[in-house]
Amino acid sequence: MKALVCILLLLETFVFVVQQQVDGGLNEKEISQQISSEDGRQNPPQTDTLRAEASTDRQQYCDLGIPDIHAALRELTATVTEQKGNIRALETQLREQQTFILEELKKKNEEISNLTLSQVELRKENRDREIAFSASMIESGLEYIGPFTTEITLTYRNIFTNIGNAYNPITGVFTAPLKGAYMFRVSVYGHGGITAAASIFKNGKKLVTAYDIQPQDQDRLNASNGVVLILEVGDVVYVRLWSGMRIIDSYNNHNTFSGFLLFPLR
Repeated sequence: MKALVCILLLLETFVFVVQQQVDGGLNEKEISQQISSEDGRQNPPQTDTLRAEASTDRQQYCDLGIPDIHAALRELTATVTEQKGNIRALETQLREQQTFILEELKKKNEEISNLTLSQVELRKENRDREIAFSASMIESGLEYIGPFTTEITLTYRNIFTNIGNAYNPITGVFTAPLKGAYMFRVSVYGHGGITAAASIFKNGKKLVTAYDIQPQDQDRLNASNGVVLILEVGDVVYVRLWSGMRIIDSYNNHNTFSGFLLFPLR
């Protein structure tokens, strides 16, 4: 602001001199004389002193008002340099943060990928562990099985469920595909007069029996039994009809053989 005032005062003096030259064609000496004459007529003697003081004050004012350009430039340069340094530091920090974020994202993607693979493997493993079957003797009609002079392995040909295909309806034998705890159950049905009896076997050993006997032909025979077994891979389980016994099956599916994996074992 002070610099602007100083410049305006200098311009005012310059305009005055030019105007006098244009109007009267006065030279520098005449202009000085005229100014002095005018000053003498219009101002008392102390005017010169006051003008000198005013000129001195004006010069001091202008000197005080004009800033140190070089100092300002140096200060500005230092500020710009400092800001450049700050910007470089921020850029370095941003690059480091970006690298950190990218590494974290890569780790997360790897974790997700590994988790997905684990889930796939777990699903596959669970599918391998899904073992269950249930079957009856016949699908339709009426059939008498027995009596025989020796024990026979019963074949339950009407399949309800055979998850894992561990049960063979042709042979009537269940073969354990995994080591684990299994649940098996058998039911028998017949008419009075001939005993109905069948047993669950494991690897040739009799374990439990479903047995019923009635003295009269018209009486119905019903019995069932079950067992939980620890099986190794390849162990076999099946049902055998006792010698001299008889069972009767029909579309009502009275005689059944079922089993399933409770849980695997290591």
